[in-house]
Amino acid sequence: MDKIFGSLKSLLKLNTIVIDNNVFRLHYRFTVLILLAFSILVTSRQYIGDPIDCISRDDIPNKLLDSFCWIHGTFSVENAWHKKVGVEVPYPGVDKYTPGEQRTYHAYYQWVCFVLFLQAMMFYVPRYLWKMWEGGRIRALILGLNSPIMSSDKKEESRKILVEYLSENMGNHKLYAAEYFFCEILNFINVVGQMYLMDSFLGGEFSSYGHKVVQFTEWDYSVRYDPMIHVFPRLTKCTFHRYGSSGDVQRHDAMCILPINIINEKIYVFLWFWFVLLAILSALILGFHAVILMWPQSRFMVLRSRARLTRPDYLDIVVRKCHLSDWFLLDLLCKNIDSLNYRDLITDLARKLERKAVDMA
Repeated sequence: MDKIFGSLKSLLKLNTIVIDNNVFRLHYRFTVLILLAFSILVTSRQYIGDPIDCISRDDIPNKLLDSFCWIHGTFSVENAWHKKVGVEVPYPGVDKYTPGEQRTYHAYYQWVCFVLFLQAMMFYVPRYLWKMWEGGRIRALILGLNSPIMSSDKKEESRKILVEYLSENMGNHKLYAAEYFFCEILNFINVVGQMYLMDSFLGGEFSSYGHKVVQFTEWDYSVRYDPMIHVFPRLTKCTFHRYGSSGDVQRHDAMCILPINIINEKIYVFLWFWFVLLAILSALILGFHAVILMWPQSRFMVLRSRARLTRPDYLDIVVRKCHLSDWFLLDLLCKNIDSLNYRDLITDLARKLERKAVDMA
């Protein structure tokens, strides 16, 4: 396991500089990690064996039949899903095919590892854009104030430089904040869009997949079948045609076991619940920032809850004179600077802004 997933350990490293929030990190860190892990898992034959094994009484070599059915896909007979197993059919969805009957073909399992990898890359796109646009600004502005142990002279000098920067650049961070909020909107669009992508990929089954799995235990035993095997059947049929000894076309029916779908069904059950939760959290964080935008007093309340050592009157002076984009920068600085140093920063900045207002008057 360590050999397979060892390359993903770098995604678990914590960044010393925080430039986003916890929900944002769930997108580009945890979700990317699990999608890449799942993509690797479905290609690991030592855990699931051969992805397909087909059974035929004819003289067709097993390896040839396995390769053919894997490449061309297998199918289930739609009318066989509700027949009695062991009496009418050997397995749900598996029955003798009569020309004209509706068949559901299964070929998506060839693409699961690639789709999961593509999804991981899409989840990382907002993070890549924000990291590129952010350009290390927070790291440069901290000036060592994230450490509680500094000499008094160094601490005062760094704080003076930062106060000067903040006071002289009030209102100049609009593009910086807009780029971050755009990436948060992109996170929400991405997770909702990927739910529709997976629904299309699984033939319209993903949207109700998790809900059906939850309801499964409440079904009447005489008619119930696991909805996971409807989406990810473990036993299907495959038709192989070849020329006979007299030159006519012969048809050979085979039943195929798909061990890989035991893994796939668990993966997509988890992803259904995780994506729903992630979409809800992303919507809530967008709602939170909408409140921050429309209700200026909430900015003071948020900063006050994070910087409890600061004097409320000084913090109120700073927040009232700040644009939303400046507040956003102060909020990021609060997440990175030591609490004592941040208290002194707000004190100096409030005094600086008051003096500046008096001079302008």
